[in-house]
Amino acid sequence: MDKNIIDLGKKSGKMLLFGGVYSNLQALESLIDLAQKEGIAPENCLCTGDIIGYCGQPQETLELFKNWGVHSILGNVEIQLRDDEDHCGCDFTTGSRCDNFSEIWYAFAKANLPTASKQYFQSLSDHILFEFAGKKVGVVHGSYDHVSQFIFNSTNWYEKQASLDALNADVVVAGHCGLPFHDSQNGQLWLNPGVIGMPANDGTTRTWAMILDDADGLNFEHVTLQYDFNTAADFMKKHHLPQEYAHTLKTGIWDNMEILPDSEKLEQGKTIELDVQKAVV
Repeated sequence: MDKNIIDLGKKSGKMLLFGGVYSNLQALESLIDLAQKEGIAPENCLCTGDIIGYCGQPQETLELFKNWGVHSILGNVEIQLRDDEDHCGCDFTTGSRCDNFSEIWYAFAKANLPTASKQYFQSLSDHILFEFAGKKVGVVHGSYDHVSQFIFNSTNWYEKQASLDALNADVVVAGHCGLPFHDSQNGQLWLNPGVIGMPANDGTTRTWAMILDDADGLNFEHVTLQYDFNTAADFMKKHHLPQEYAHTLKTGIWDNMEILPDSEKLEQGKTIELDVQKAVV
């Protein structure tokens, strides 16, 4: 199947990268505040997909996202909603806790999004390309070939190399796995800004995004986001969505670690220190 790829051309200045809004309106509002504080225009903000997800305000979140006017690729959830499918396409193991919970939140999202949302999802591409600080950057959700592929920091580099090669890119920005990280080999870079709609299993309520800057080469910084997680959790309770995920919003601990490799499982509850790291490539 041919990929729909949009080339944004050359970008400069600060860029805000993020993913996994997950119908979390309060997190999105906080992210917009961050962009304004950093002086980052909407055309320099880019989402790795899954605007819709676990939380309780899908329609309100999508409307705010659209009005903000930022770039996004398709996440697996947007593809499934666009195509009127009956499951989220997250690639959870059949019968697992995540799979069973997804039947609830996906059905709620599908029932509470206007028909016009499908038209918006049809306007999104599979991947985005742009040039930044002399580097060719490609954006994927999971990977180039598989929108729902879980790629983590511990994932073998050859899995990452496949997307870099397919996009002929120096840098790939990815989403889907829910955890922020960066990895590099042979002058190439894999960046995952993390997600804003759920915490990163580190025992804190903060969520994650990333800022690029070209002031001195390609400079990237993992940044954290604080938001009104209690209100987000209250909306999940109001709409009878899985309270295990609402609990995660309040505790920063995932209900389960079914999707995680062993090395990432060992990091549960440990504070992530990426926010103090900065690198130039």
